[in-house]
Parts: sequence; C-alpha cells; structure tokens
Amino acid sequence: MGASTQKTFLITGVSSGLGCTFAEGALAAGHRVVGTVRRETDAEAFAASARDRAFPLVLDVTDYGAIVTAVADAERRAGAIDVLVNNAGYGHEGVLEESSIDDLQRQFAANVFGPVAMMKAVLPGMRERRRGDIVNVTSMGGFITMPGISFYCGSKFALEGISEALGKEIAEFGIRVTALAPGQFRTNWAGRSMDRTPRSIADYDAVMDPIRAARHAKSGNQPGDPARAAQALLALVNAENPPVRLFLGEDALGLVDQKLDAMRDEIKAWDALSRSTSFAA
Repeated sequence: MGASTQKTFLITGVSSGLGCTFAEGALAAGHRVVGTVRRETDAEAFAASARDRAFPLVLDVTDYGAIVTAVADAERRAGAIDVLVNNAGYGHEGVLEESSIDDLQRQFAANVFGPVAMMKAVLPGMRERRRGDIVNVTSMGGFITMPGISFYCGSKFALEGISEALGKEIAEFGIRVTALAPGQFRTNWAGRSMDRTPRSIADYDAVMDPIRAARHAKSGNQPGDPARAAQALLALVNAENPPVRLFLGEDALGLVDQKLDAMRDEIKAWDALSRSTSFAA
C-alpha cells in the first residue's frame, strides 16, 4: 500500500503518552483510528479529535474476554483493521526481591497477555485479507536491561520474542510484524504512569537510590520527541519491507551497541566451554 492509502489503525492506550501521539499522527495523515481508552471521558475527548475518523473503544486490554467482541464492534464502525499498534502498558520499578508475584502478574497482564489477546483478535481478518501490519511497542528494555526494572524488562523481552516468532508464522499471509523499541521519550512513563514497589531491604540502597533519583530527575526531560516517534511509526507501516525490530532514539541505539559488543566478547571468551558439550566424535 502506498503512503497516500487511507488505513484503519487500532491503537491501544491513546489517552496519554506515545499512544496519544501515535493516534494524533495517524489522524493528521488522514487515516482512521480506533483508539482504546479506559474511561468514558477519554472516549469523548478522543472522538472529538476527528469526528469522522476517530473511533474510541472503551476497553481494558487485560480484560481478555472482552477483546474479541470489542474489536469486532470497532471494525463494524471503522472498517477492517489494517494496522494494530499494541501500545498500552506501563512500567514497574522495583527490586525483584522486594517485588511480589502479584506485581509480576500485573506487569505481564498489561505488557504481554493483553497485546497477545489483541493480536489474536485481529489476525483472522488480516489472514483472510492477506495483508496487515502489527506493531508491538516494546522498549530498549526488551533488549538491554537495567537494575530495578527486572519485571518490566522481562515483559518486554517476552513481547519481543513473541513478535519475532509470530512474524515468521504469518509472513506468508502478507502480514508484517515489527517490535518498535523506544528509548527515553518525553512521556509520563517514568512519572505518574510508573508503578513503584516500596523499598524495604537496606542492602539494595546503594543500587536503587541513585536509580530512582535519576529517573525522577529525567522525567519530563527525556531526549525523545513523541511527535517524531509518531512519524517514525507512519514511515514504518508504509515501508515496503519493515524491519523485525526498530529502535527509536540515539540513547537506545547506543545502549544496544554496547550490549552487542559485550555479548560478542562474552561468547568469544566462553567459546571453548560452549563447544565442549557435544558428543565426542
């Protein structure tokens, strides 16, 4: 499809953050957007943003049982979904030892299970039409890691792996899958949107105190421009051959390069032991 073709986007979590700017960018480019929100007031505001092309969908992506019906209703109102953008989610900050299994389950419910349920809802139609784009918003934390966000990184690593494997399953149907991995963008991710486990073990103070202080200081001052991320999303879905994953931001690229170098060095250093486990010839 060419750049001028009108598409119907389904974007989760359009009331704030990157989801909001993704929706604004798609609407400004002339597309139709179904946007999920969790409150009626947000639904009204979204509908008013483009009366004939903005279709609010009141839906919590962790309510898996409601998703298939909700997506079918959205398609009746807005047309078949051409592009699914799994954006809804949040960050959990907390030392693993201090954080609960409930914290982990909530993190995966929003960041992994919800996106998978959304993909399962749109895939039958995309497969029948033999076209479609699925963009799963992951994070640079789905490839690199940082202390204090182990549950978040785990959820994004999971979504990255699911995205890559799914892309291989459905490529023959003309459906493309990309993991979109932002670095630090000027949203509320590190502010009011983040779930923080209270500190309780003094041994972790030396690790966590500087991390929390730095994250608070950066909130609202991140280098990434959400509006430019929205333009990158549009370029991605209009590309003839979109990538398996696309990192956004110089910070993300720099940290990824560091990890790749460290991985190569470590693999080389342990090469002999890695190769020692095969049956003797």
